Amino acid sequence: MNTDRNKAVIARIDALGNGDADLAELDELCQPNLVNHALAPNMPVGLEGTRRFLERARREQNPARWTWSALVAENDYVVQFGEREQHWPGGSFRGFDTSPGMLRRDCAFAYRLVDGRLAERWAIRDDLAMLIQLGAITPTGDR
Repeated sequence: MNTDRNKAVIARIDALGNGDADLAELDELCQPNLVNHALAPNMPVGLEGTRRFLERARREQNPARWTWSALVAENDYVVQFGEREQHWPGGSFRGFDTSPGMLRRDCAFAYRLVDGRLAERWAIRDDLAMLIQLGAITPTGDR
């Protein structure tokens, strides 16, 4: 268990999610039987689903980045929390029609590594903030 090595692996995974790296790195960075708990139910399981998600995100057209984040690691677990800014291309999201546009939302990604390679991934995002910013829903009443 090397926390510095694990944080470096997650930094490389993060670069893939931002569109700043070659997806061919996935095979080196991830266990072949990766479990990505954040994928939509209609996506393939394992490494192939993660690869397909990253390809569909088309970050060259829909950039995403952390405006700030903190990375915490202990043993084989790494958690990254912060605010993500991204361009959303528009379309359906969780049953809501959304317009294209820029948004910012809080996100936390949790990772478990085995032998220095990603074995599990979870994502917790403020999807409500996203839907409000993109005009898919309008809050009413006092907050």
